Amino acid sequence: MEPFFRREKYMSLREQIMSDVKTAMKAKEADRLQALRMVQSAIKNKEIEVRPNDISEKDVMDVLKKLAKQRKDSIEQYTNAGRKDLADKEEAELDIINAYLPEQMSEEKVKEVVEKVVADMGAAGDMKQMGAVMKAVIDATSGAADNKVVSQLVRAKLSN
Repeated sequence: MEPFFRREKYMSLREQIMSDVKTAMKAKEADRLQALRMVQSAIKNKEIEVRPNDISEKDVMDVLKKLAKQRKDSIEQYTNAGRKDLADKEEAELDIINAYLPEQMSEEKVKEVVEKVVADMGAAGDMKQMGAVMKAVIDATSGAADNKVVSQLVRAKLSN
């Protein structure tokens, strides 16, 4: 999916979302506006949570990841319950949120990173090292890998 915005290098992610809210208002795009306002609200809540410190770009990215995960879970639940209308609404919100997240790495790329980290740490066959390996892989992928996939691959690698 082509992102509906071009992120300027000098704009923070939060500023870009605020700008897109204004654009959605002017274009009278009610669904997109609602989703962006929900994102803004979640970011504001995180900002309140981290006070007196300023909210960082990483905090904003974490909020977006959390919102995307919630949407994925909701889509699965609505689909299982036969509520296609609600699942479609959540999918539309997920598309909007994903436009601000980095492109996700393929499972093969994540597997390469997991193998490299396990080899570097010498943790092969040691399930006690799972937490440390997970943290190292997540740091190495800079948030571009789905944590669920990372967990599955790390567990499979360490259990061998």
